[in-house]
Amino acid sequence: IYLIGKPLSPSLDLCKEPEVTIVEKMKDLTAQEGEDAVFECKLSRETTEESQWFLGDLRLQSNELTEIRAQGNVHSLVLRKVTPEDSGAVSFQVGQQKASA
Repeated sequence: IYLIGKPLSPSLDLCKEPEVTIVEKMKDLTAQEGEDAVFECKLSRETTEESQWFLGDLRLQSNELTEIRAQGNVHSLVLRKVTPEDSGAVSFQVGQQKASA
């Protein structure tokens, strides 16, 4: 069926998930040398978007002294046995959202 030259059919509405946001930002913390430092960010929902943690400008990856994990909508970073070299700004990024401590 056509009306004024255009087909009459249901339109295809591609629903796009809302952008993920950071609803609980990480808190500043002080750790003694040799202790573990734990940072957490809570997102508005679970996401498959890549998230990234940084110490200063250095992108962090999981290893024996750095643990990065995501459990549901909570993303966390554990810096094990911190040293003075670990001092600095820690930041988390997912999509266009960013938080730092």
